[in-house]
Amino acid sequence: MKVILFGATGMVGQGVLRECLLDPRVERVLSVGRSTTGRTDAKLQELALKNLFDYSSVEHQLAGHDACFFCLGITSAGMSEEDYRRITHDLTLAAATVLARLNPGMTFIYVSGQGTDSTEQGRAMWARVKGATENALLKLPFKAAYMFRPGIIRPLHGVRSKTALYQAFYTVLGPLLGLVAWAFPDSLTTTEQVGKAMLHAARDGAPKTYLENPDINRL
Repeated sequence: MKVILFGATGMVGQGVLRECLLDPRVERVLSVGRSTTGRTDAKLQELALKNLFDYSSVEHQLAGHDACFFCLGITSAGMSEEDYRRITHDLTLAAATVLARLNPGMTFIYVSGQGTDSTEQGRAMWARVKGATENALLKLPFKAAYMFRPGIIRPLHGVRSKTALYQAFYTVLGPLLGLVAWAFPDSLTTTEQVGKAMLHAARDGAPKTYLENPDINRL
């Protein structure tokens, strides 16, 4: 399987990249982002682009892939709805539209979030925008598309969040999250489980279009 990964430097993307590189059934991973990961692996190819809205000059590198794991995202804190929508919705669709045209047999997996609003009418701005993004992705002609809606994600294997506040949360409460995972396993997931679940969904499909922590953990 040949995989395209967006957002490999973020917390979720780091975990997904690790699982892709460890899986013997993954032949190649193309990481796409504004910066490179700094990792070296025979399977890994990196494509650093200044403009993630325009892929016209690199389309030949994006063709011939079986799956895309779209883990690129930002926090909505302090952002206007217009600015958040441009990065969350418009940027995602710019990439996905090109990929759907170049790879009609592709499975596209998008990392959304627990509480995403598919009606696009709710009070939470981020949830409306994420819902609009999911709805637009599901209209594209991919072989299959799955929306991952994780809640709390526990980082494992040295994975760190790029958001300072989130990383502080994980540093302080990391041991507690381990206890919570033991007592209530479906109350959270891990970066390892998210990565493995994506690979499973890409290879063998998933029973639902929208997958939250319990569904991700079962996969």
